[in-house]
Amino acid sequence: MPPERFDTSRPFITLGLVVLVWLLVPTVLKRWSKISFYELQAPVEVSASYLRELQDYWAWRSRSKTDIYNAYQDLAGVAAQYAHAAEENATLRSEVQKLEDLLRLPTFADYRSEAARVVTRDLNSWWQRLTIRKGTNHGLTVGAPVIFSGGVVGRISEVHASTAIVDMITSNRLRLAASFEGDDRPISFQGGINPPLSRPEATVEFVPLDLYATPADPKALVTSGLGGVFPRGLRLGTVIQLDPSPDGLFKSGRVRLDPRLNKLTEVAVLIPIEPL
Repeated sequence: MPPERFDTSRPFITLGLVVLVWLLVPTVLKRWSKISFYELQAPVEVSASYLRELQDYWAWRSRSKTDIYNAYQDLAGVAAQYAHAAEENATLRSEVQKLEDLLRLPTFADYRSEAARVVTRDLNSWWQRLTIRKGTNHGLTVGAPVIFSGGVVGRISEVHASTAIVDMITSNRLRLAASFEGDDRPISFQGGINPPLSRPEATVEFVPLDLYATPADPKALVTSGLGGVFPRGLRLGTVIQLDPSPDGLFKSGRVRLDPRLNKLTEVAVLIPIEPL
């Protein structure tokens, strides 16, 4: 009987010894082992991403010429719309520059955009993260803002040689300064707990009492430019509800985010351009 009890408890004894040894390992060695393991694992995920793109390529090769022609026609229409939007954007930028010169307003730092493919998504209720296929090899740094056509995606929290981790604005770990479109007063924006397959939402706090928002009359929310991470005016979402906070000094409410955040395939990282 005693040998049988010893055999039953042996896995727990081994586990306890492993935990004890790990606790005694210096922090520097733990960090080094974590980075080494990630760098070893990253090529596997990146290779899987390339294989998915190759699969999509051969899937398109199997389509009929009629389907490809129709897709080309649709793409031509989209390209024409973007060309027109680019012309309008250039005109508006010129007008903004004239107003800044006239009013002697400070010019915000310029950024260059680094496009990156999404490798993996971790969109559970607690961790809202993306892994992108760019890293220090392309000049990415921790804290760099990440955007897409619908506005802000998040900011980079970890950078490795060929990949980077992005904390999304849907994560309750991310907090930033925001403001209502057309109103310069800063408020606090924070991601929420977003279950899988649900429309992403976030929360706002410290909203002035004279601001209102309802589902019938929502208000656009943008970055305020405070904090030095996100440029001013990037779209965050739409505030659909505001209620007085318990202290009665401010309001708090819900922000509806872009549903495309759950299915992004490509993003852009904003990297500040160093002045000459």
